[in-house]
Amino acid sequence: MTTAAPTVGAAQLRTALRGHASGVAVLTAAAPSGPAGVTITSFTSVSAEPALVSFALAETSSTRARIKDCQRFGIQLLGADQRDVAERFAATDVDRFAPPTRWHAGPHGVPLLDDCAAWLVAARHRQLALGDHELIVCSVEHVRIGSRRGSLVHLHGGLHAAPGTPSAPRP
Repeated sequence: MTTAAPTVGAAQLRTALRGHASGVAVLTAAAPSGPAGVTITSFTSVSAEPALVSFALAETSSTRARIKDCQRFGIQLLGADQRDVAERFAATDVDRFAPPTRWHAGPHGVPLLDDCAAWLVAARHRQLALGDHELIVCSVEHVRIGSRRGSLVHLHGGLHAAPGTPSAPRP
């Protein structure tokens, strides 16, 4: 049995990481109770061969509870002009899929948001409880590229266009 080394406190870690930009995505799933979704900044590529990605959800996330048995997920990479979408899917006590949200059922019935920079549909591959989060690794089954435009990032506690993002989306 191994013993974990002592770690810094949560506040100190958050302060250190605030200056590290994270891409903003919306995770969706066709939950038994209806479409579920949440804004995530923990999305990352794991492997190109095979195509694997991951994200982490807090144990306390109401969305995590709703999607715990889902086998497939939609991962929408948000464009720089989609701050309103990120905020809606981060809000509590709202129907995130009600208007003005525009979405459709994608492969395997996974809810996919309209007009994103890119979409991935991925199947649960592995999961692991780590600290106060669950890490979920997924196999990417489908990819669709949207319009070419800059990315939305989370930096210093806020949502921003990634550096170098043009002021208007490119066709």
